[in-house]
Amino acid sequence: MKQKESDLIKSCLDYLALKKIFAYRQNSGAFKTDRGGYYKFGISGAPDIIAVVDGIYVGIEAKIGKNKLSASQFEFGEKLVKAGGRYLVVRDLEDLILELT
Repeated sequence: MKQKESDLIKSCLDYLALKKIFAYRQNSGAFKTDRGGYYKFGISGAPDIIAVVDGIYVGIEAKIGKNKLSASQFEFGEKLVKAGGRYLVVRDLEDLILELT
């Protein structure tokens, strides 16, 4: 059975909690309003998970299979790194474990 990105995100959050690393799920997107328009929330391109590791802001983006970063995700990652943070793209839990050790 193919893993879903939502399953990978949950596994990452569980691992971070186990390691007592402050982290939370960052939601962004849009939904249709009753009047037919759309309401956007969050920051475009924001990573799936925000964590703070040793005082450093770490953005964690989960991708499964051949899924790639969108232009806004790539741009967010570049800006975060330029500001002194870290931006990780993980395709399985082992990627996250290796990046944080």
